[in-house]
Amino acid sequence: MIIIVMGVSGSGKSTIAKLLAKKTDLDYYDADDFHPQSNIDKMKNGKALDDTDRKPWLLILAKKLYEWEQQKGAILACSSLKESYRIVLSSQSKKIEWVYLKGSFETIKNRIENRTGHFMNSKLLRSQFDTLEPPHYGIHINIDQTPQQIITQILLKILGEIQKNY
Repeated sequence: MIIIVMGVSGSGKSTIAKLLAKKTDLDYYDADDFHPQSNIDKMKNGKALDDTDRKPWLLILAKKLYEWEQQKGAILACSSLKESYRIVLSSQSKKIEWVYLKGSFETIKNRIENRTGHFMNSKLLRSQFDTLEPPHYGIHINIDQTPQQIITQILLKILGEIQKNY
């Protein structure tokens, strides 16, 4: 099973994906760890990535998703902001469960401004919201809850999906 936890920066992707990995005994990966250094440098300098910057990164991730699917599966935290990105990500994998973490601009901006040690800054948040194309599928979860409540909802919905398929 592959689960991609998606949303704009600051929505809690990494936190939720790590907790989900522990609950499911799947490996956790953060898509940010697969960015080329040029992308990281660009974001550190307050510049938004464009589709040209993202394409090699998305292709690397699609290959990794396929590899992880052939093993026991994985949980990936990845912004996956546009439908075209999600199409590339799922191009080599048969079954991906998408979890979209949604929240207001103000809530997420406050989160970003209060965290340290991350290359994304709040000035770039508007560009992420402008780019965001929420999926019309998958599990949609509002982030105005505790991480444990979010994990419980995700697991219940995934179990429901599994039962529907059998």
